Amino acid sequence: MPEEARAISAIILEIRAGVGGDEAALFASDLLRMYTRYSQNQGWSVTTLHSNPTELGGIKEIILEIKGPDAYNSLRYEGGVHRIQRIPKTEKAGRVHTSTATVAIMAKPDATQMNLRPQDIRTDYCKASGPGGQYVNKRMSAVRLTHIPTGLAVFSQTERSLAQNKESAMSLLLARLLEREEKEASAKFGDARNVQIGTASREEKIKTYNFPQDRITDHRINKNFHGIEKIMDGKMEKIVETMKKSGIQ
Repeated sequence: MPEEARAISAIILEIRAGVGGDEAALFASDLLRMYTRYSQNQGWSVTTLHSNPTELGGIKEIILEIKGPDAYNSLRYEGGVHRIQRIPKTEKAGRVHTSTATVAIMAKPDATQMNLRPQDIRTDYCKASGPGGQYVNKRMSAVRLTHIPTGLAVFSQTERSLAQNKESAMSLLLARLLEREEKEASAKFGDARNVQIGTASREEKIKTYNFPQDRITDHRINKNFHGIEKIMDGKMEKIVETMKKSGIQ
């Protein structure tokens, strides 16, 4: 494993609902709980940079910053399309539904790595909104940062403080700029984020979570893990260690 991977002390983890409507959003919420609880069990800090929840308790999109030793080495294999097969709570006929969510993992650089110039960043402020689009804050607390030379834009509204949202947005912007630089520096690695998430179709999957059969299958190494409820509750240690030893990049 490259030495630079070992030195990464923080990552940006993105989860987005894919195919499957409300059930996909609920699955994204389940993945959020799994990664959050696993990280907390490791003693890592977890900060929400951006969140877009649904009215039914699901998540359309959420972006986390996770800080801690070995966070990148442990979670970098989670990037890709995750597929779930289960009977939704709203399904009255007992049919198994298939839905997807996407996960992307990015290393978080510090500001000195990126050499950002203040004049290259445009800052816009607006009111934070909740599920359904209604405004949840009367003050201008949400922040959008745009990197003018590249056109990259990020948004944060999770915190009530304008300063905290700006800090969160800057963390995300730095990670995406680093990702962009790495892509341009070495085309053979491709766009790390797009390679991970593909088009979120059911076929482009790295893992399947099959609740009726109580197993999680990692399709890259063709291995099954049982005890799905415990794993989804953050008990990911066996999966993490297996992936570290797998030799895949």
